[in-house]
This record gives sequence, C-alpha cells and structure tokens, in this order.
Amino acid sequence: MKISVIIPTWNEATTIGSLVRFVLVNGSHSVAEVIVADGASDDDTVSCAIEAGAVTVKCAQRCRAIQMNTGARHATGEILYFVHADVKLIPSFADDLRSAIGEGYHSGCYRYIFDSTKRMLRVNGYFTRFEGLMCRGGDQTLFVNRPVFNEVGGFNEYFSIMEDYDLISRLRRKYRFKIIPKNVIVSARKYETNSWLRVQLANLTVFIMYFLRQPPCKMKSFYKKVLRYR
Repeated sequence: MKISVIIPTWNEATTIGSLVRFVLVNGSHSVAEVIVADGASDDDTVSCAIEAGAVTVKCAQRCRAIQMNTGARHATGEILYFVHADVKLIPSFADDLRSAIGEGYHSGCYRYIFDSTKRMLRVNGYFTRFEGLMCRGGDQTLFVNRPVFNEVGGFNEYFSIMEDYDLISRLRRKYRFKIIPKNVIVSARKYETNSWLRVQLANLTVFIMYFLRQPPCKMKSFYKKVLRYR
C-alpha cells in the first residue's frame, strides 16, 4: 500500500527541501511520490522542491483546500497524507500510517508538540491527544484512505479557512479516525509574532464563527486582521 504525500505551499523555500528529502529517505519503501501543490510562490519554493525530488503542481489560487485537492488528483498512492510545509515528521510515519489503515481505520492524524519550550505551548500540544474537534487541525497532518477521500468529496473548496476541520468532521461521521499516539513537531512561528493569548482568542473566535456557519471569507478576514499571520 503506497502513500502519496501532499504538501500545499506558498513561499516555503526555507523548509520545503528538507521536508521532501526527509519524506523520501524515511518513507522510501512506502512513498509513491511527494507532491508539492504550490499556490504561486514568488520565492524559490518550486525549484527547491524539484531539486529535493518532489513532483510539483501549480495551482491557480493560493487556497489550501484547492491546493490539496489538486495534489490529490495527481496522486497515485492508496493513502493520501496531507502535510504542512513547516511540520517536522517522525521517521516511522510510513509504517504508522500503513499500520493504522491495516487496523481498519480510514483516516487519522498525529498528536503534536511545538518547536518551543514555552510552557503554554506545551499545554496546547498536550490537548491534541484528546478526541474533540477543537483539538484537531491541519498542523497535525492528516492521512486518508484514498477511496474514502473520494467518497466524501475531498476538501470543500468553499472553505478558504477551516478546511481541515470541515473534512475531519465529515470523515468522523462515517469512518474510523485514529489519533496516532506519537508527536509531529509544529512550528511556533505564529506564536512568535503574536502573543499566546492573542492567538488563542483569535482561534476561539474563528471556531465560534465556524460553528455559527459564518462565511469563510469573513473568518479569514478576521484572522488576518487580528494576527500577523500569512
């Protein structure tokens, strides 16, 4: 059972090469390809990805839902694994995903920790072991059995933000979802340019807006307004 690793990017030249190489080295026996779905970067993201061994696809819009769906359409693997460009994976990722699918799970994610020693970020990471939707998110990476991904319609491109929560919600209504009890490492760069409290309040507000079915454009506009976050 082969894995297609799909990475949506925009101006990730500093991280994409090392991530692609890590995936290919540690998943050599299981990875069909690494697909970098780029949203019109104006740095060297695409050339760095190609040099590292990735397949690249260019997307007309910088929107993670569109980019990840585009990557999925180019994938050949039976397992789709969506990874953010600034996440650090663990060497056993390929075996972990294949094992979870073999156990009868149809999708899932990892827990995470931040690349920071700050106490409150450790608290954030601790809660990713729990089942609640608010404890999920694309930073944890997301794997999906390909037929299941196709059956639920992939990412809903209506969502320019919160697309990962929407997909996870739909997956968990019908299929088994596994939280692998290991940690990937997530970049703390959003917290480094904003206070912990400011990010938490922004996240909570967007969650409330999401559950109240506010338009994604409104949620995204609010997020960009209150946080220094691309």
